[in-house]
Amino acid sequence: MKRLNVADNKDTDVLFTSSIDALKKLYKDKIKPLETLTRFGDFQSQVLTDADLGAKPMVLLLGQYSTGKTTFIQYLIEREFPGSFVGAEPTTDRFNAVMYGQEDQIIPGHSAVVQESLPYRGLEKFGSGFMSKFQASLCPAPLLEKISFIDTPGVLSGEKQRIGRAYDFPSLVSWYAERSDMILLLFDAHKLDISDEFKSAIESLKGYDDKIKIVLNKADKVSAQQLLRVYGALMFNLGRVIKSPEVMRVYLGSFWNGTGLQNPDTEKLLHAEMVDLIKELLMLPKNAAIRKVNDLVKRARTTKVHALIVSHLRSEMPAVFGRDSKQAELIKNLDKEFNKMERIYGIPSGDFPDVEKYRSILKVQDFSKFPKLNPKMIEQLDEVLAVDFPKLLQRFPIDGSHKPTQYELNPFAIDEVDESLRWTLFEHIDRELYAQTFVTLGPVDGKITGASAKPILQQSGLSNDLLAKIWRLADIDRDGKLDSDEFSLAMHLINSSIKGFPTPDQLPETLIPHSKRGGYDNQISGTNLKRSGSGKKKLSLSSTSLFKSK
Repeated sequence: MKRLNVADNKDTDVLFTSSIDALKKLYKDKIKPLETLTRFGDFQSQVLTDADLGAKPMVLLLGQYSTGKTTFIQYLIEREFPGSFVGAEPTTDRFNAVMYGQEDQIIPGHSAVVQESLPYRGLEKFGSGFMSKFQASLCPAPLLEKISFIDTPGVLSGEKQRIGRAYDFPSLVSWYAERSDMILLLFDAHKLDISDEFKSAIESLKGYDDKIKIVLNKADKVSAQQLLRVYGALMFNLGRVIKSPEVMRVYLGSFWNGTGLQNPDTEKLLHAEMVDLIKELLMLPKNAAIRKVNDLVKRARTTKVHALIVSHLRSEMPAVFGRDSKQAELIKNLDKEFNKMERIYGIPSGDFPDVEKYRSILKVQDFSKFPKLNPKMIEQLDEVLAVDFPKLLQRFPIDGSHKPTQYELNPFAIDEVDESLRWTLFEHIDRELYAQTFVTLGPVDGKITGASAKPILQQSGLSNDLLAKIWRLADIDRDGKLDSDEFSLAMHLINSSIKGFPTPDQLPETLIPHSKRGGYDNQISGTNLKRSGSGKKKLSLSSTSLFKSK
């Protein structure tokens, strides 16, 4: 079996670390104080820790018993992990967090939830009954350095199964779903039934539809005609459970470390489907930082609405007499109070929480002890949503300009990139380091001229002819100026030349900055540039002439 491409990406790692540090500060300074004041954790999820915000991308696997959840993880990490059991009967009887470790190790649930380095402290609220059915399995699989998996107990049919659990299964699923980057619902091609408890678990995923992927596993064990019928039956069953107007993508496949796909008639289709799913998984680390931002934006909006709700309910309470009756009336008419707040504060109806959930929680609260609205905190939260988050998102190429290279997309790429080739990958340029230098050169409209760049480039000691060639390669849009990405490319080419790597006559496609890909073909060289489809050459000598030998 070919090894998955999990090669390190220094550029992504640096971006993730710096973005998470910024998120931690934003949350700690501007969101967490309001959550604490309004007892947000009693109504929604508990206060986040640094480990929660800095956790690796997490994939949650759910399904009936023996649908192949554990085998799916083993297929991806290419080995068994501690505590894994596979069989036709129900085998996984606990929640298992499969994570990276230097050696094989099992951390029991009670120990895992108190470790500050692990993002599971919030599980304490589910009690000892659950923690005895939870563990963290560590093993040195390369993929686990980038992604963690949550293996869950298979869901059985029948009321006894639900009553016999010492914890609330749907609530646990909801807790994991909030913190997961992807949720995989696995179905066996031979068993498409959805039990009542599995239905409840799927319904608890409401609000996380964008994370859900459907996997029809063991699809190579049926004929092409049967596969068509099975697919139709699965979509029918899902339509009765998942109340969404959009059709969810279903990935077909057979994920196991065996001799390959069993049915030649569907082999090509299943292989393509499996590759698509693995591509999605391998893109998680690249998109992890922006997913964290997205989740925290959602949490900040929820926090604001919650603060306005508890403040509004407090303001409706009488000063002295009739508090109990008024509180009961407010709870009974909570939906009307939400409508009133929608008009007063201009809150979108979709931002309000589930009415029944809040009713049940409010019954044990004392409205008179709710805090008064702190306008300064609300303004601070509005500033986070309107200014801080958009500023943070500017770090990411969200305009679709990044055209992934074959190196990034191929899930079965070469085992590792040879060191002599790393310099040809734009992903390995330390842009953050060069960006600091770029700012000191006084860019105008985000660009610097050759005159501004000349002193810093000449500090390299390279000849003017070579510097002129590097400038022409880096000035991709040929406007005689360099933006931040082009400047980083120029500095990278200079440093590569100093280390002894040859300066190419034609810029490799993998060195083209993400913001520049798609508009040009690969005819980028030190002497000319062809724009795709135009056939016209455009060459600016205003800056490159600065480096010519006199």
